[in-house]
Amino acid sequence: MTKLLKAEVIKLRTTRTFIALAGVAVGLGLLLTALTAILGENSKEDVLAAVFANDTSSFFILVLAVVGISGEWRHRTITSSLLAAPDRLRFLAAKTVAFSVVGVVLSLAISLSVAALGFAILEVRDLPTPDSADLIELYGRSAVLAALLGAFGVGIGAIVRSQVVAVVGILAVTFILEPVLLTVIPEVGRFGPLAALPTTATGLDPEAMGLEEAGLLHPTTATLLLLAWIGAAFAAGAALLRGRDVES
Repeated sequence: MTKLLKAEVIKLRTTRTFIALAGVAVGLGLLLTALTAILGENSKEDVLAAVFANDTSSFFILVLAVVGISGEWRHRTITSSLLAAPDRLRFLAAKTVAFSVVGVVLSLAISLSVAALGFAILEVRDLPTPDSADLIELYGRSAVLAALLGAFGVGIGAIVRSQVVAVVGILAVTFILEPVLLTVIPEVGRFGPLAALPTTATGLDPEAMGLEEAGLLHPTTATLLLLAWIGAAFAAGAALLRGRDVES
């Protein structure tokens, strides 16, 4: 398992897609932080959510995980990968752990960059900054969330082999379907794995996030439900992978 995990991490960090998306994730986080810190007049109570909650790693690692496993089929490397790791369950588990670990690393890198930039701008503007304990808790939760969504992305990619279909589906659910459900049927939308539960799992004040009327769940409950979604996706993906002809 250790060799499989190392191979997956090396495969991931040496691909141009990972480098490009990781760069975009860091750049976007810094851009959002700069804009909110420069243009906003936030109080002590809302500065954490407004300026420092710009860790975009969870979304990008989700996309990277989907692309990473579905790309095995697109580029027809799945055959050689499974020849090196005949146990398909171990193969899928190694990918899941690899993307979770990389998600944590990416999250911490973005969080530290965002914190450094945010504090620098707010200090220059003589505006309030968040307490260190609150910031550490936020970034700890963000790192856990990135790990969870990395694992979830592997499950989705194992179920939907087409990169285009999987990525478009993720975008549609994250930015259209789940927000609509949160507005129209919040008692259903709050259980969504790509928008509501990740937002809740960070532990931010729903009012500060503009979701005070959505009836979001407790952060711990949201995290447990995300684990349930991950387990279901992994089980379905493993079952499909076991039954698929890798030559098709």
